[in-house]
Amino acid sequence: MQNRSQPVYVTEGPLTTHQVLEKASSILAEQFTESDVYSEPTKTKEFLEFKLAHYEREVFGIMLLDNRHRLIDYKELFFGTIDAASIYPREVVKAVLADNAAAVIFAHNHPSGVAEPSTADKLITKRLVDALQLIDVRVLDHIIVGQTSFSFAERGLL
Repeated sequence: MQNRSQPVYVTEGPLTTHQVLEKASSILAEQFTESDVYSEPTKTKEFLEFKLAHYEREVFGIMLLDNRHRLIDYKELFFGTIDAASIYPREVVKAVLADNAAAVIFAHNHPSGVAEPSTADKLITKRLVDALQLIDVRVLDHIIVGQTSFSFAERGLL
């Protein structure tokens, strides 16, 4: 890992826009480490906003956590359109089992910027919670990223 206080020198000419964005993304990602505990909504929202806010279509992701709520992996599982994404509980269960997660946090973005959950968001969350209960995996939250973020757990919907 590079020390942030040391300047970066480029010897092969100016960086492309893509290279600048990659570098900026890696610097921002350093603030989130695998040892972080994601049992508190503020830190979780920051992480998920970083991951999902830039998409122009709906993306459904899952944070796979160990029994101490530390991040094992973050996976983007489903990609949709500007206002919907199809979510398949079977694929979610497969991802959870593949990483041996003890708990999860679901997340998706609303490109419209309005983070309030739709009826479909509430229904799929219930189906996913029910599916994961069968294999003893806790669902800690479902975060919707928009102009602000909405937490199912904070609003008592989980």
